[in-house]
Amino acid sequence: MTLKTILLGACSALAFAGLASAETLTIATVNNGDMIRMQKLTDDFTSKNPGIELEWVTLEENVLRQKVTTDIATKGGQFDIMTIGTYEVPIWAKQGWLLPLDNLGADYDVDDLLPAIRSGLTGEDGKLYAAPFYGESSMVMYRKDLMEKAGLTMPDAPTWEFIADAARKMTDKSNEVYGICLRGKAGWGENMAFLTATANAFGARWFDEKWTPQFDQPEWKNALEFYVKLLNEAGPPGASSNGFNENLALFQTGKCGMWIDATVAASFVTNPKESKVADKVGFALAPDTGLGKRGNWLWAWNLAIPAGTQKQEAAEKFVSWATSKAYLDLVASKEGWANVPPGTRTSLYENPEYQKAAPFAKMTLDSINAADPKNPAVKPVPYVGVQFVAIPEFQGLGTAVGQQFSAALAGQVTVDQALQSAQQLTTREMTKAGYIK
Repeated sequence: MTLKTILLGACSALAFAGLASAETLTIATVNNGDMIRMQKLTDDFTSKNPGIELEWVTLEENVLRQKVTTDIATKGGQFDIMTIGTYEVPIWAKQGWLLPLDNLGADYDVDDLLPAIRSGLTGEDGKLYAAPFYGESSMVMYRKDLMEKAGLTMPDAPTWEFIADAARKMTDKSNEVYGICLRGKAGWGENMAFLTATANAFGARWFDEKWTPQFDQPEWKNALEFYVKLLNEAGPPGASSNGFNENLALFQTGKCGMWIDATVAASFVTNPKESKVADKVGFALAPDTGLGKRGNWLWAWNLAIPAGTQKQEAAEKFVSWATSKAYLDLVASKEGWANVPPGTRTSLYENPEYQKAAPFAKMTLDSINAADPKNPAVKPVPYVGVQFVAIPEFQGLGTAVGQQFSAALAGQVTVDQALQSAQQLTTREMTKAGYIK
């Protein structure tokens, strides 16, 4: 055997070994527009990282939460990267379920992350445990043409009283135009995200300082009665089945006068390729009732690496790519600046090109900065979180209460019955968990 043959054989073996060692990252994500767009752009990542392949598990929001929570709590090891929210990050980091993101690369610029968003993703040890893919608050998106037709002018900072009056005046059921679209689909991150933030503005809270549930208090009754009555009079039929994606579709097809929801929706409702009303949309802060708190939440969808992965280095490379400044530039080059994932980086809001392309930029940033997770309610509370309560039990509690409130909206139970059930089930669970002595 010649030396040349030996060398060629060795090279072939090395090449084969290289192919065999290609790593596949399994990524669990939510079926929101920005994540779908990311999947279409991942050739940019795989071309720069030829040894890494990607496998996507794309799920509806409630299903995603259930799957990733089960997997991480049982150490299932099904996923190498998970899309999780601001609620899960500090709780899971404390449990030791997430790896700290120590190696995002020299040019990642972690200090460019918006302080309000970054603080929710930082563990007690000061380390980042998830990287924000997009950040959001909530705000009013409305049809300027319908507002004008109703003889009204939307203030920058409306009250709920104004919103309700406008919704009724904008409703034209014979033409399938409804004054307001709001989340009704049960889920702690669906209807309860909206209702918890709204209840804050009405002076309600989940718990008092001693962790006693507060659904038997008049503030919750006022909030829930207001919501049910408003949607029954000025909302679309079947509102109890509508979550973020369903209301987005209704708004884009011209069936909603107003929609109060995530600021991230702004780029979709103003995109002429996707929205029939793109040139008619205005924005305002989430409403208040004059008590000093607006109904705007604070959230980020983030990429995190479960402690059970065997592929930490490859996973960190992907997380860094998908949440970097360079990724924002990539989306801008393909889809335009208005469509980059919002709410994560200071530099984006200082970018004149983005300011020019995104009429919603200032309102988004103002809404994010106005949210106060440490003081979410009018009265003192023992928890952190605007549209959620940052305790492990909230995922189950929020969904159970959300089912009661969705049933009230559908007319299956009364508001009083829904609140009574919410009070009972929450008291039972909090007692069992040891919060109530």
